[in-house]
Amino acid sequence: MSNLKGKNFYLTTPIYYVNDAPHIGHAYTTVAGDVLTRWHRQRGEGVWFLTGTDEHGQKVLRTAEANNSDPQSWADRLVDNAWKPTWNSLNIANDDFIRTTEARHMERVQKFLQGLKDAGHIYEGKYEGPYCVGCEEFKLPGDLLPGANESEKLCPIHSRPVELVSETNWFFKLSAFVQPLLEHYRNNPEACEPASARNEVVAFLEGGVSDLSISRSTFSWGIPVPWDPKQVVYVWFDALLNYATAVGLGDEPGTQGAKDFHANWPANVHLVGKDILRFHAVIWPAMLMAAGIAVPKKVFAHGWLLVGGEKMSKSKLTGIAPSDITDFFGVDAFRYYFLRAIPFGTDGSFSWEDMVARYTSELANDFGNLASRAIAMIEKYCDGKIPEVASEPQLEKAAVDAVKRADAAITALDFQGGILAILDFCKSVNGYVTEKAPWVLAKDEAKKGELDQVLYATCEALRILAVLFHPVMPQSSEKLWRSLGAENLGALSAQRIDSVATWGQLRAGTQTHRGEVLFPRLPENANEEARG
Repeated sequence: MSNLKGKNFYLTTPIYYVNDAPHIGHAYTTVAGDVLTRWHRQRGEGVWFLTGTDEHGQKVLRTAEANNSDPQSWADRLVDNAWKPTWNSLNIANDDFIRTTEARHMERVQKFLQGLKDAGHIYEGKYEGPYCVGCEEFKLPGDLLPGANESEKLCPIHSRPVELVSETNWFFKLSAFVQPLLEHYRNNPEACEPASARNEVVAFLEGGVSDLSISRSTFSWGIPVPWDPKQVVYVWFDALLNYATAVGLGDEPGTQGAKDFHANWPANVHLVGKDILRFHAVIWPAMLMAAGIAVPKKVFAHGWLLVGGEKMSKSKLTGIAPSDITDFFGVDAFRYYFLRAIPFGTDGSFSWEDMVARYTSELANDFGNLASRAIAMIEKYCDGKIPEVASEPQLEKAAVDAVKRADAAITALDFQGGILAILDFCKSVNGYVTEKAPWVLAKDEAKKGELDQVLYATCEALRILAVLFHPVMPQSSEKLWRSLGAENLGALSAQRIDSVATWGQLRAGTQTHRGEVLFPRLPENANEEARG
């Protein structure tokens, strides 16, 4: 098990607004979470992976009304017809899916909120200021952009006018936790990454923080404030709690919820986009500190996926559905590309041309072609059976190095570095095959022993590649596993990272199977066809 005895490696994605269907920006975060949790599972750790949907708030209410729907029906439809099917299609192996309209969440939110009020962390006050419905966030005047006239101000995220709001609300004493938060990040720099994100949070805290309005009185779509049912809980205060309510926050000792909370909390990693960093690295830990609950071990803010130089957005018509890509390139290529092409934690631009190029050179040529050639040569020269186990120090050393590098990188959320380590090993195997030229050895009967050695080493290296690539590309890796006849070693998902480089695991005499091509060649006009 990871961390303390009996503790799971607990990872969350943001919970996504149900105002529209998911685009590749949402998928980027979720795939990253899936790859990381699959990797930790293959390290032999207990894992819990949470994702879900955020269904309260003014934005959801207005979107539902604009579509002639009540908000609950709208949320149900989006979850059942868009969000869950998309994650299923991308092979997302989440352990739980939380919805903020579920009773388990709403009841625990009310209990938590009442506890803060009873402890003196909440008071009544009046709020006046700019509010962005798209962000569901009060904005500081200095954050806003000029609009079409002197009085109009725009949200810097959505480029839409903010609304001026004046309400009597309930406030959380956020300002009281500025110093504890600063001390937390100074003592635990790994608690907010990358460094650029941590620096932003520290600068924000040092600039002074106001108390937070945590209720709304102008609409009713939300969780009722337990002591003031005419108001609903501010959607962000409600939503942030999902990470803890999903695993039993506040349940009585001895109950299953309390056991689940003990097994999972504190969360090891909250994956978030950088636009919601302050909510997760300022408001969320302050809420937990106020309640006397351990704060998450890490908030990691990745960059934006850019299309045409702009953040992906449905409202700006730059949102691309995952199926727009997977229908052409396949699911595994989608999962591979974004984590390979963009350093996690920085902004990155998506382009069809770059994806075509990487698919062709790295997946089809380097990995897919290696697998096809090896299985074909086993079939042709060895009657389709794995030859006798043979040592190959050159590849054995390269495998050990690849595992060490990939494990260090991926567990540090450097997905690009981890994938490159695996890809380097793949290139080493290709170089080995080219150097040894088994097709030449096959022409000389006296070199049958050497041929068998080369082919065993190539297939054993492919076994290692199947295990290492499995968290990133589960479908293709499973196909390769079956082609190698490796099912007799157990399920691919059960193969351990710490023992994968132990040489000689493929068994002599195992029947191989020439399966379908892992990554079919793209058509000559792939760039045009991919764009549709």
